[in-house]
Amino acid sequence: MYKESTNVVVKHLVNRLRDVRTASNEFRLTIEEISRMIAAEALSDFPTITTNINTWQGPLDVEMIEVQKLVLVPILRAGEPMLTGILKTLPYARSGFLAMKRDEQTAQSKLFYENIPDVEDKTILLLDPMVATGGSLIDAITYLKNKGAKKILSLNVLGAPEGIKAVQDAHPDVNIYIAQIDERLDDNKYIRPGLGDAGDRAFNTHG
Repeated sequence: MYKESTNVVVKHLVNRLRDVRTASNEFRLTIEEISRMIAAEALSDFPTITTNINTWQGPLDVEMIEVQKLVLVPILRAGEPMLTGILKTLPYARSGFLAMKRDEQTAQSKLFYENIPDVEDKTILLLDPMVATGGSLIDAITYLKNKGAKKILSLNVLGAPEGIKAVQDAHPDVNIYIAQIDERLDDNKYIRPGLGDAGDRAFNTHG
């Protein structure tokens, strides 16, 4: 299943990312904001636990998200602002990291770093801003399943229909929550209209 956001605020923020005048700091902050909104949608029916807290009127039993059942896993480096944003909402969630790079010639992804905590019986929020061919996302999902992840939710900012379909075909049990699905991939496997390289723009490493 995939679910594209219909929230006009989310769409507004995506279009802010497209604007070439958006500087790297604003770009990162915008991704953080979009990520929190997507996470809220993805976790709308996530299990809660009863917790006793102290309020201004004394002790109170309240329902809180069971963050011990969550692991946030960004695909580095572009996924890092997504992690930063969601941790502002769920600061006690555990994190893991996958570093993958796309070969510009073959459009294939390669894993060159991982640091994943115990994911047995956990729900993974897999964070990757861009879904172009879907190759990196498919490889990351496969890797996390092999680690024993109970459930994986993919949170993404922008994607192409071809990439979304590829991920669904490879992993039909993974739900995708995405801010915007664009028109297509071009001949170079870039999303059109897209917004450029999210990692480069977020960290000001492009030429």
